[in-house]
Amino acid sequence: MVRIVLCRPSHPGNIGAAARAMKTMGLSDLRLVAPERFPAKEAEWMATNAADVLEQAKLHATLHEAIHDCVAAFALSARGREWSPQVLDVRTAALRAAEIEGPIAFVFGNETAGLTNEEMFSCQYLVHIPANPEFSSLNLAQAVQVVAYELRMSVDVAIPFARVEKRATVEDLEGLYAHLEAAAVASGFMTPTSRLRERWRRLFSRVPAFEREEVNILRGLLKALMPAKHGGHEPRE
Repeated sequence: MVRIVLCRPSHPGNIGAAARAMKTMGLSDLRLVAPERFPAKEAEWMATNAADVLEQAKLHATLHEAIHDCVAAFALSARGREWSPQVLDVRTAALRAAEIEGPIAFVFGNETAGLTNEEMFSCQYLVHIPANPEFSSLNLAQAVQVVAYELRMSVDVAIPFARVEKRATVEDLEGLYAHLEAAAVASGFMTPTSRLRERWRRLFSRVPAFEREEVNILRGLLKALMPAKHGGHEPRE
């Protein structure tokens, strides 16, 4: 199941146009994170015959709330980032998504500012749409249309990975990252201001399919290795 997540959209018309773009390619799970104005007539007008997608859209206060149960999340950005998760072009990302079993999300940022670094690092992949380098910015709904098209095309050509019975969710991975940070700080390996957080997120983003059991093994090891004065307690998630 693919969900399209729009973070802080400022123009209701883009929400409606995104819903229409989704429906033309067979997608229906639309999530809105802190939209500036929704519901709105402009969204209804631009949705045309995709009113059902719009009516079923779910609102969330944060991106984490919108994707916490996903097994993979793909962040869209036209800008390169010095620190980022694994970077894929949109066609490769769609093929990768088709190989994954379980809920996945494609995450789009605000029309003006795009995604924040925090939002980007909540995802495992950074996706770009190859375009004219002198004018690479697409309208939000246009970007959704391109992604939806590539997802539809990928279904026919993807070679699925081996079945993963219990794949780790975004929430599972966030718990691992928090545990890594607590263990690293407690051991003196890193300071609270270190950029290691971005490094290990980037490292783990290269793993195509984490199983929940594998995450639990790593967290069990961290718990056993944490200094005794911390009691080996797991950090709060």
